[in-house]
Amino acid sequence: MTQKKKPAVGIDLGTTHSVVAYLDSEGRPTTIHNSEGGITTPSVVFFDETGPVVGKEASRTAAFEPDMIAQFAKRDIGAAAYQKQVGGMELPPEVIEAIILRKLKEDAELILGEVEDVVITVPAYFNEPRRKATQDAGELAGLNVLDIINEPTAAAIAYGVHQKFSPSDEPIDGKETVLVYDLGGGTFDATLMELTSSQYTAIATAGDVHLGGIDWDNRIFEFVAEQFIENFQTDPREDDSAAERLRQSAEVAKMALTARSAYKMHCEYEGNRLRLDITREQFQELTQDLVERTLFTIRRMLKEASRTWDDITRILLVGGSTRMPMVIEALESESGVVVTRSISPDEAVAHGAAVYANLVLSQQRGEPTDLVVKNVNSHDLGVLAVESSTGMPRRKILIPKNSPLPAMGSGGFKTRDENQKTIAVNVIEGGDASGRNATKIGACVVSNLPEGLPAKTAVEVQFQYLENGRLTVDAKIPNTEIQATLEIERAAGLSEEKMEYWEKWIAEGAILTPMADVELAPEEDSDEVNEVDEIEEIDWEDAGEEVDEAVEEFDFEEDSTDSTGSTEPSAEGAPESGFDFSDFSPEGEAQGEKQDQDDQDIEESEFFAAEGTEGTNDSSEVALDGLVTEDSESQQDVETDDSDLANFLNDLE
Repeated sequence: MTQKKKPAVGIDLGTTHSVVAYLDSEGRPTTIHNSEGGITTPSVVFFDETGPVVGKEASRTAAFEPDMIAQFAKRDIGAAAYQKQVGGMELPPEVIEAIILRKLKEDAELILGEVEDVVITVPAYFNEPRRKATQDAGELAGLNVLDIINEPTAAAIAYGVHQKFSPSDEPIDGKETVLVYDLGGGTFDATLMELTSSQYTAIATAGDVHLGGIDWDNRIFEFVAEQFIENFQTDPREDDSAAERLRQSAEVAKMALTARSAYKMHCEYEGNRLRLDITREQFQELTQDLVERTLFTIRRMLKEASRTWDDITRILLVGGSTRMPMVIEALESESGVVVTRSISPDEAVAHGAAVYANLVLSQQRGEPTDLVVKNVNSHDLGVLAVESSTGMPRRKILIPKNSPLPAMGSGGFKTRDENQKTIAVNVIEGGDASGRNATKIGACVVSNLPEGLPAKTAVEVQFQYLENGRLTVDAKIPNTEIQATLEIERAAGLSEEKMEYWEKWIAEGAILTPMADVELAPEEDSDEVNEVDEIEEIDWEDAGEEVDEAVEEFDFEEDSTDSTGSTEPSAEGAPESGFDFSDFSPEGEAQGEKQDQDDQDIEESEFFAAEGTEGTNDSSEVALDGLVTEDSESQQDVETDDSDLANFLNDLE
């Protein structure tokens, strides 16, 4: 008797709503309705005293018990903690996402039986720590995560498969150049793809992980709150419950203005009632800059890909927020292309993920398949070194963003000091020419260098980056046997101890306990990343007087983006993106213990390089011992910053 194959599912894990799908017996992508009967499940968790509640019921409860609600956790994914304490307890975003995924898994099992294998989608512009955190969330939910796939790629796959099943649409004939415009609840992606009947090739991608439908909601929310203050001299935002009610009303108003030209909105707080007529024209005026941000992102992507609007044959709309007339009008006006609306903006991503999940399973079983999916990397991958002429930090890109995967890249560096004992190759993703706004991926250490090694000894570094996120770093001194290799399978993420702790906590019912009473998850090193786009501090030993002098002149201000999408400057004392450049100075190093510390650093460096992924978040222990690049900062480097909003804000300025 033939053993029945377990089905694989695709999950669109959204900021505001999530969807799960599978392939039916004919290979047609099919959405699984949740236990409440809906095709989408609100990505909201209410931590009841008896355990978590996910979905529509949790969303209804948000206005009554806001302190027990976790929502929009996707915007914090990859950070150490969710934006606020829930019920007095600090939770990693992965744990909140895992509880949502577990709900989707249980709903799928009502239809399919036991479900284990899954492909989860992420925004194309997610960096590696965010991708790893999403993968961790799946594992915490009891799922076997086959792969992580970009949301626009999944939508393009869904479009291609839909053409085969739809009686009204012709299958893809020849090659199409498709722009996937993906505006979801919390993130925005734009991806340029080439499609044939069975091959889906990404050409370029760009995005904004802090732009989505909730930012449109927030404009109405702020507008009504200001009107309330003007009329009654009291602010409904000061009360959590009133603020949540107003936020939900703002979302309803946004959806209403999608369907009609005006909407009457009501707001009540402290016995005062406000009735406000909002027109679609007003709404468009309030949010025009948000639409422009999406168009700016697309223009930049087309420029980087050496393409124009004339090269695009089709535009696919993905994400519920693309239903807004202002989005469709702006896109068609800018591109001259009539948008294609033949796929469901809510379901397309999950459908494509389901197709891809079955592709991965078929490949694992050695079964033939004609479907080919090729992606690009969304951020530059490089090495942070020291510019030889200035002593300032300098990023050297080895694999540029939008490189077809798998990709390889190499670069030459030099040692800085005579008789140098170790070399640490610090791998970063994104950021600008000086490493600001970059994400630390790991460090590859070459240790036990021979005595008498002259300064400016050549060092070769090579990257190999696979589609599954695995990065292999090779560093060696040419014409010698001195080398080191580091293999990183998705960077960062929760430690093994924390994964075990939270997995047990979820299995035991995920009951919230105030921080004072809970047995905390195992602590990790204090250098753990607290912001998704930050790099941990790197101790630059023996950087020299030239660095001290340069640092005194090197001062900059950063804009930070909070979890609600605000781009206000950082508050005093808030964590800054990038490096703490004050740590470049060796003045604070204790005297008399340097030699012992050097020996200890070498031992730690050897351990870190050998363990690979075990130490990716502990690389601040590894000194960047004089790795020098001859590259210098050009005007183009100054203007280039591969980070969220950076290019857009620079353009506005």
